[in-house]
Amino acid sequence: MPRLSLYRPNKTQDYEFLDKVIYEQFSIGGTDINVHKYLGPRNPSEATSTAAEPRYDEVSPTNIQDMLFLENRDRKYDPDVYTMRAIYNVSDTDFNLSQFGLFLSNDTLFMTIHINSSVKTLGRKILSGDVIEFPHLIDEYALNDFSVALKRFYVVEDVTRAAEGFSQTWFPHLYRVKLKQIYDAQEYKEILDLPAGDEEGNTLRDVLSTFEKEMQINNAVVAQADEDSPQSGYDISNFYTLQVDNNGDPEIVNSSQDDIDASAGSMTADRQSATPDRAGYKGYLLGIGSVNGEAFGSGISFPIENVPGDYFLRTDFLPNRLFKWDGAKWSKVHDGVRTEMSNTDSKRTQIASFINNTTESTIGDEAVPERQAISKALKPRADN
Repeated sequence: MPRLSLYRPNKTQDYEFLDKVIYEQFSIGGTDINVHKYLGPRNPSEATSTAAEPRYDEVSPTNIQDMLFLENRDRKYDPDVYTMRAIYNVSDTDFNLSQFGLFLSNDTLFMTIHINSSVKTLGRKILSGDVIEFPHLIDEYALNDFSVALKRFYVVEDVTRAAEGFSQTWFPHLYRVKLKQIYDAQEYKEILDLPAGDEEGNTLRDVLSTFEKEMQINNAVVAQADEDSPQSGYDISNFYTLQVDNNGDPEIVNSSQDDIDASAGSMTADRQSATPDRAGYKGYLLGIGSVNGEAFGSGISFPIENVPGDYFLRTDFLPNRLFKWDGAKWSKVHDGVRTEMSNTDSKRTQIASFINNTTESTIGDEAVPERQAISKALKPRADN
């Protein structure tokens, strides 16, 4: 007499019966979900492919677009939408008070789907990258200017076999899927470019994305920061610097001196002290336009006629450099290292010109951009 055992090494009619009973529970009590099937990252062309971003023979969800960062940024989705049944626990949106600060966990869902029916519908198992739309979660009363209900989209982050999905035959019947709400990112461009279904011809990005509001907030913060701190470093222009001689005494200039030229721009009849050789304060990012508000010229070359004590700002130096004529040579006073805090093309610093470098150099009758990715500038060679 054979021993009694519900387990079989293969899937028998017992498994099929239990699987149909379980699927019936999804058909009766589950909700519809629309699945946007992830096909894989877009293939680069032969000309743009590199060792870090290779070209594959075919588009596959197992391909990796960027080998360096292990990212799939340019994702391709099936234009067809697949409908299946799923079950998940609806929970209230509460603050997570178990951690320091306030955290909301309403953007993560754990959903259960039937294995065999999902594979039959999609043609493969559900995997990370698939985007799921919940038709029953649309917001028909959103506070916006669009005449269309807001849809709710989630992306699959992880897929495991549900613990409650194992039947008496010890075979799994259910997948437990972890979902995260999508946002306006490069990965979901094909999804967000779909029409929203209104008469104005808007896309899902137009009605779902918070990009414009976030940019308005960011620009307002940057504008306030520029007003509070227009330049980097410290402003010492309101501090006076007294020029001293070798003995540490104030270097006085008065009308009794024989070598004063009253017609000179930096020497006037009411001047009492000599122009300082440099600012009397040292520190990080203290460069200013002039010392004590003295008048100075500017240009890309020094003037021919000048008198001792004259200042001149060389604008061809980066950053701009202020010099003083001592009668024999132009001595450096300081560099204008203070600059705007915002990262704009008008910043006159080495960092700004390096990051925002848009110039091109001609190499072998070919225009080559000076700013290039290291992966494109240094291509690995085969070690034979």
